Amino acid sequence: MDQHSPSLRAEAIGLLREGAADQYVAERLNVPRGTVGWCLHEDHKARGEAHVRPNDCPRCLPREFDHHAYAYLPGLYLGDGHIVSKPRQHHLSIFCGDGWPGLIGGGRKRYEYPRYLFTNVSDDIRLLCTDTLDGLGVEWTHCTRAGRPYDISVARKASVALMDAHVGPKH
Repeated sequence: MDQHSPSLRAEAIGLLREGAADQYVAERLNVPRGTVGWCLHEDHKARGEAHVRPNDCPRCLPREFDHHAYAYLPGLYLGDGHIVSKPRQHHLSIFCGDGWPGLIGGGRKRYEYPRYLFTNVSDDIRLLCTDTLDGLGVEWTHCTRAGRPYDISVARKASVALMDAHVGPKH
């Protein structure tokens, strides 16, 4: 940020102190987002403020918490995503295509509604899933891949509707 004028740095700090997000400030001042973060860090250092690691955990903070949306995330993760963990940072990546549902399945079967397919190599995790499905009255089947039942399919229309009622529709 040394190459930027003091007036630009002051404007960035002013916007941040008013509660503007780093991304907004970066776009408004036409500088990289990392530059805005560095500017804020330098401002805290100049004022002698200790760095406080941000905590945005919805369970840890006294703020409104959307339990339904939070419960839906692990379902997406277990079905279509993964977590990448690095020191002091964790990223949840979920992959959902715009083409879902459409034509699903192989052969000549045509489904006009989405299906649920849960894949996991852990017997314990699959058992948790199937026990929960059984408890909800959802009909499911094992789909084998290379002779192993890694996939659990929920494809009957009534069971898909029941899943939608519990976790929300897939699309």
